[in-house]
Amino acid sequence: MSQRNSQAAKSAARERIRAQQEAERKREKRKRAAIVGVSIVGVIAIAGGVGYAVMQANKPSKPGNWEKAADAKVVAPANTSGKNGTTLTLGKSSKNTVHLYEDPRCPGCAVMEQSIGETVNKGMKDGDYKLSFTIGTFLDNNLGGEGSKNALSALGAALNVSPDAFLEYKTALYSAKFHPSESTDTFAKDDELLKVADTVDALKDNKKFESAVKKGTYDAWAMKMSDSFQSAEGVQSTPTIKINGKVVETPKTPEAWKAALKTAGVTK
Repeated sequence: MSQRNSQAAKSAARERIRAQQEAERKREKRKRAAIVGVSIVGVIAIAGGVGYAVMQANKPSKPGNWEKAADAKVVAPANTSGKNGTTLTLGKSSKNTVHLYEDPRCPGCAVMEQSIGETVNKGMKDGDYKLSFTIGTFLDNNLGGEGSKNALSALGAALNVSPDAFLEYKTALYSAKFHPSESTDTFAKDDELLKVADTVDALKDNKKFESAVKKGTYDAWAMKMSDSFQSAEGVQSTPTIKINGKVVETPKTPEAWKAALKTAGVTK
């Protein structure tokens, strides 16, 4: 009996050990599953946080206003003419006209400005030709965002200050220091546009200019100017340059620009 009881006791002990081991394995499995679950949630939370941060960084200053601006009464900047002020021509009287077609977010336009912008502006100031601009916002539609429209409105505010302020501000917006990558909608933020404006003497601490940017005074004008770009004949991309109405290949150097003018018969 003693032996029998001993065997039974050993059997019972082994059964208890197996039960304990099985319970331990189940606890470990649940623990690992919980850790993995928490890790996944953490990764999702981090990714969501990063995504939210990116969205906030690119969040426009005046969301939803552009649809209203398209139908709003146009306030045209000074130094413009024509219907809705969409004719923007600078320079002394000349039989020659250089016409630039650009988009504020266009990387090619930034390259052009950085390479020949100063030379192009000088030719206008020297009286070699008048300089016209038609500025579009098609990259907002292609890439999503509002930076082209917002920058164009701010350019209108600069033009209202003076032609020189407009040219200097456009140069600053296209500069290597401030021009964003094509897919980054930095110019949708008024604060960014005002930061760039601080590098232009005529615009720095200019309360009238700052108010026009923040209030969107020239938003409706920007929409009309963009419409004008869309209807421009022979313009398929930006930048596009026309000399006396004819599209020319965009020069990459000041010397190439002077050669293009000579070929087009533009001389003093």
